[in-house]
Amino acid sequence: MRPISVEHNPSPERLQQLGVFGWPIWEKEESEFEWFYDTDETCYLLEGHVVVTPENGTPVEIGAGDLVVFPSGLACTWKITQRVRKHYRFT
Repeated sequence: MRPISVEHNPSPERLQQLGVFGWPIWEKEESEFEWFYDTDETCYLLEGHVVVTPENGTPVEIGAGDLVVFPSGLACTWKITQRVRKHYRFT
């Protein structure tokens, strides 16, 4: 399985090229929950901080300014430590 991909502070040109600011927005308060990705998700965090721990894997920290790709087939636990606001797209 592919790992979670995190790109810290991508350039405005890269974000524009991907069309990030036209994607829907998702928001969630501090919480912890399990999640399964049945398709790839690319997201760009506008606000917040999260620790995503893949099943039997190493925790990955993501925060505001990160462009993240979660691979299809990933089972994980999300621990939101600061309220999240993100653009997202499923592919």
